[in-house]
Amino acid sequence: MGQAWIAALGATLLMQAVASFMMHSLPVIAPLLTGAVGLAPEAIGNLSAINAFGTVLFLAFGGPVLARLGPIRMLQAGTTLSAFGLLTIALGTVPALGIAALLLGIGYGPTPPAGSRILAATAPPGHRTLIFSVKQAGAPLGGMLAGLVTAPVASAFGWAAALVVCAAAAFVSAALIQPLRTTLDAERDPRRLLHPRAMFSPTTLAAPYTALRLSPLLPPLTLLAVSFAIVQGCLFSFTVTWLVEARGLSLVQAGSAFAAMQGAGVAARIALGWLADRTGRPSANLVVQGFAAAVVVLIFAALPAGAGMLLTSGLAALAGFVAASWNGIYLAEVARLAPRDRVSDATSGSTLFTFLGYVAGPALFALLVRLTGGWGVPMIAIAAQLAAVSALVAPMLLRRSR
Repeated sequence: MGQAWIAALGATLLMQAVASFMMHSLPVIAPLLTGAVGLAPEAIGNLSAINAFGTVLFLAFGGPVLARLGPIRMLQAGTTLSAFGLLTIALGTVPALGIAALLLGIGYGPTPPAGSRILAATAPPGHRTLIFSVKQAGAPLGGMLAGLVTAPVASAFGWAAALVVCAAAAFVSAALIQPLRTTLDAERDPRRLLHPRAMFSPTTLAAPYTALRLSPLLPPLTLLAVSFAIVQGCLFSFTVTWLVEARGLSLVQAGSAFAAMQGAGVAARIALGWLADRTGRPSANLVVQGFAAAVVVLIFAALPAGAGMLLTSGLAALAGFVAASWNGIYLAEVARLAPRDRVSDATSGSTLFTFLGYVAGPALFALLVRLTGGWGVPMIAIAAQLAAVSALVAPMLLRRSR
């Protein structure tokens, strides 16, 4: 295998970051975008739910496409589709926003299973969790870029210009990884059928769900990931809008706090991935992290109006550190628990359920904002459910991870 894992990690990290950059640019420009089309600020939660639903669609039906084209080609196709989704927003209508959110989600869909397939085949076993976590650090890295690049460009030149910048980054990154296709797509199956009867067959549809039976640890691990996804999805969807609408920050200030949240997530995914390799008990680490994240979200929710940027960015960074750094550890555990030839299926199945958390979380959060007329109750609710789920799965994950 040699040093092939370095090129594999570089490619998956780049595509993870760019996919995340595009996906998070939508909530970053939400205060400008929702107002321009006549939607309430909390409507970004519904768009985030549509976005996550698009990813669920790919994870449910895209397995044969991934097997036929290979992970590199699917990463290129997904990024390109997301770019066209962003450009659709330029139509400036509510239906265009919905279509764009759906295309963004479908385009993001190949990122988890394709990245896991590449790294499972190339990563040295002794550093697997760290390498998966470095790759997943691309997600908050892309979010940090959305806060630092998309928000200022949107403020200075309008939200349409910001979307063009995102799309350009997508097209360039897809071209950059093309030289790796021969090597990293070598195991693809060019004979795999892609007609509707094959893609929507009972066997294809059942594969992600039956994959969860490959290990008794996969169901509780997936449930904990769903709970984390609810928290992360809500934080990433609403932080900018919440800080602008309820805490009086400008879009650029809120974008900077959002970037701090994402930047802390980058550092945390690497640091906590390294720690999980050292302890040898990644699932146990996730349980402890779940309790810590619930506490930090409650503290962040108590941020007073008029708080300075130092306190705001500090709490946002702390939230990002513990609530948005679980992904790499979780995906590495899924890949470790599954047979090598079932890594894509296991990742797709577990991630499918996880993304249902990204669908339900922001949608229910937006509903609670409307029902309660404020942001406090929804923030408390997402923290409470994470604490409850962590307590529920702790006995099994702690016992079996020894």
